Amino acid sequence: MRAKKGTGALCAAAAFVAASLTAGTASAVDLVISNWDGYMAKDIAESFKAATGLEIEVVNHATNEEIMGKIMAGQGKGYDVVFVSSPFAEVLNHQGLVEPLDKAAIPNLANLYPEAASLAYDPGNAFSVPYTWGTTGLCYRSDKVSTAPDSWMNLLQPSDDLKGKTTMLATDRWLMGAGLLAKGYSVNETDPAKINEARDLLIEAKKTLLAYDDTTFYSKLVSGEASLVHAWDGWCNYGIAENKDIKFVVPKEGSDLWIDTIVVMKNSENKENAMKFINFILDAKNHAWAAENILYKVPNKAAMESLPAALGEQYPNMRMPPDELVKYELLRDLGPTQKDYSRAVSEIKAAN
Repeated sequence: MRAKKGTGALCAAAAFVAASLTAGTASAVDLVISNWDGYMAKDIAESFKAATGLEIEVVNHATNEEIMGKIMAGQGKGYDVVFVSSPFAEVLNHQGLVEPLDKAAIPNLANLYPEAASLAYDPGNAFSVPYTWGTTGLCYRSDKVSTAPDSWMNLLQPSDDLKGKTTMLATDRWLMGAGLLAKGYSVNETDPAKINEARDLLIEAKKTLLAYDDTTFYSKLVSGEASLVHAWDGWCNYGIAENKDIKFVVPKEGSDLWIDTIVVMKNSENKENAMKFINFILDAKNHAWAAENILYKVPNKAAMESLPAALGEQYPNMRMPPDELVKYELLRDLGPTQKDYSRAVSEIKAAN
């Protein structure tokens, strides 16, 4: 989830359709990959060519919605491999736009944790490979809070000293997730009445916020502008890297399990090369790059076991084991209910 995570809706993606008419042009290279900026090693093209002789072109997308709009408009033509968050991979599979994985060509699938091969949206990794995974919680300055937070309500109904010193993620699924979890509901809730309850709670919480912030919240902690923020675990690590007083905690009410995946387009003309690329990424050394540089956990057992112990000591959430991580609720494709989430978020943003 780079600025990533714009995990929103298929319907939201439709807004990009008109702009996407330029996407999907033919390429002379052996493979075209779309990913978030900075989500792979900068020398990935050189290292992949050295290993396979194949040339790749990497294009960047800012959000899930952006790449989904382009894929929907062009039916995936022009792209071979795409990185998207798991609810979007589900949508692409339902639309028949992704290619089943050729597992015989991807022996490094054996490096995945068993938990990563049994995820509910794609058990057995039939059409997707998890690239990074994690959860969402509270990132805070331990030297700036009177009591360490342990509940979503610490964020949504903050103590007087924290008012004006908190931020929340702005994207639909994560903003609504905080409200739903605080109410004791599912992050995939479909009951309109419960969605409205979460909306109302979030409208009240807005009055105490410093800002909605999906990208610079950790910087606000470092500077002291904020004391408590809503954060993805890996992104909290960027703050921890600069200030040892920054901590991360999963609230007692629970959280989500988010996953960024790799899929191959059904309309790819380079499927064999695409499978080689996925196998290359799943090599322990190559996949460990993501953990060491993005500071997100990767679902690759061999890669995680190769990391230096100091990484887990500096960033304790990196040591969260897979069996604990998968206890959190997996974000799923909401189908038509996504419109209710988008409507609720619009009303929250418009509220005074």
